[in-house]
Amino acid sequence: MSTTTEEEQYLAQALSLASANVHNSGGPFGAVIVTPDGRVFEGVNRVTANNDPTAHAEVMAIRDACRSIGSFDLSGAVLYTSCEPCPMCLSSALWARVKHVVYAADRHDAARAGFDDAVFYEYFSTPLEERSMPVRQHRLSPSAGIGENAPFEAWSTLTARVDY
Repeated sequence: MSTTTEEEQYLAQALSLASANVHNSGGPFGAVIVTPDGRVFEGVNRVTANNDPTAHAEVMAIRDACRSIGSFDLSGAVLYTSCEPCPMCLSSALWARVKHVVYAADRHDAARAGFDDAVFYEYFSTPLEERSMPVRQHRLSPSAGIGENAPFEAWSTLTARVDY
């Protein structure tokens, strides 16, 4: 099977999942992860159905794949998705070590349908002091009894840790 045929097969599967999910209280997004050994895992958008803003199709597919294979590492896997991943989904794919992503519709197609992620893309390119949701560091005083690096120090000395 050629790469083009594989891409079309898995993108068509993601699009079918997305279309069916619309009629199952979900959003119009679907995703498929294919591991290097050929296992296939699916995910659909369940944001409103589950009242979970992180339940995007790509994240759901990553969760299913990782749970099923018993690892947080999807190195070599390919993520096929019905639409260009938002920054959260792209970050999730990076954390999962996905090899590459193939998508059908782009962010502009999503915006025309009412799913405008532009504010999220713009957030990361906006200077820190001008961002719509402030994120700031606060260093604890010595009287707090614990330093901000205490969790990292505990992690560094743990011999039974699983690095990721």
